[in-house]
Amino acid sequence: MTIAAALLALSLASAAASDKAPPAKPSAARPGVIKGTFAPTPNLLFVDPKPAGGQKPVWDVAKVAPDAADVAKSTYVVQPGDTLSAVVRKTGAGNAVIAHENDLDPPYTLRPGQKLKIPAGRYHTVRKGQSGIAIARAYGVEWSRIVEINHLNEPFTLRAGERLMIPATKEVAKMTLEQRAAAFTIDLTDIATGSEPALAPTAQPAAPTPSPVRTLPPTTAVAEPVVQFGGRFAWPLEGRMIRPYGPMANGGRNDGINVAAPLGTAIAAAADGVVLWVGQHPAFGNVVLVRHGSGWVTIYGNADKLLVKRGQSVKIGQTIAKVGMSGTSADRPQLFFEVLQGRKPVNPMRLLPRRGGSGDDSDTPDN
Repeated sequence: MTIAAALLALSLASAAASDKAPPAKPSAARPGVIKGTFAPTPNLLFVDPKPAGGQKPVWDVAKVAPDAADVAKSTYVVQPGDTLSAVVRKTGAGNAVIAHENDLDPPYTLRPGQKLKIPAGRYHTVRKGQSGIAIARAYGVEWSRIVEINHLNEPFTLRAGERLMIPATKEVAKMTLEQRAAAFTIDLTDIATGSEPALAPTAQPAAPTPSPVRTLPPTTAVAEPVVQFGGRFAWPLEGRMIRPYGPMANGGRNDGINVAAPLGTAIAAAADGVVLWVGQHPAFGNVVLVRHGSGWVTIYGNADKLLVKRGQSVKIGQTIAKVGMSGTSADRPQLFFEVLQGRKPVNPMRLLPRRGGSGDDSDTPDN
């Protein structure tokens, strides 16, 4: 059975089940993991997040052909004048994989006669404009798995000509139907780390601007803030916490916090940064993602109005959206607020100032 056929079968089975019983009530946990954390309704199972402004997402604009080349395990002897990029060109393996396998640290200085272990695998050559999400989808695997085996780190910027190791065909063949479905489900962490287009080898991403007028095309990458950010944030709004970070009573997990506030309440940037993504997500509704430097990203979901654009610089306290109840995870006006460092969710309460009183109503039945 092909991947497409398998996914279609799963979708039809889910739809049939939905005719017999009402869909499970969704939680605020991210929907990227099918088992346990989120019960998507059938019509949302393969619905992609959509950028604001009617644009197509970069993974639809820059399609990827699954043309990875197999590379055998070998040993490469460094020649005079060799750089790590030269070794990549000569061997066909990926720079991050070679560096990790040989304990090389930036700036990856090599010496003539040095023996480098070249890991076996199949490697995809990145083309200009391709995104991590598009590459993962082309091979029917999750972006998180490609990040893992290539030892990628923030800001997860891809460059044309770079080679990424792709999970082995045997590994893909053993994937369950749920795992194959998960590979086509885009969560917020994927957007934060795999939605930017690959740059040409010497190209620079678009510099941020405070103006909300500029509209960047999806094929233009957004610059990473160059500041060293320590990960201390301000509260994005005042309100009552209705769902805390961590395990949930329904067996799922909340990777952020949910704060109830009146409809239309201003949502403020929790720190200075650059808007990475603005759009609609099936579970989290209208969403803004902001980069802050040093791998930190904040996520603001379930919003009503979105007031910033991708590539716009924002200041701490600046209004970036208004409280709403968009997305299937919201049953009242609220803000879903998540903090990422790299691809790891961090409990926002550890990074926010203490407030008087707990403000926690997380024992409510919807938890």
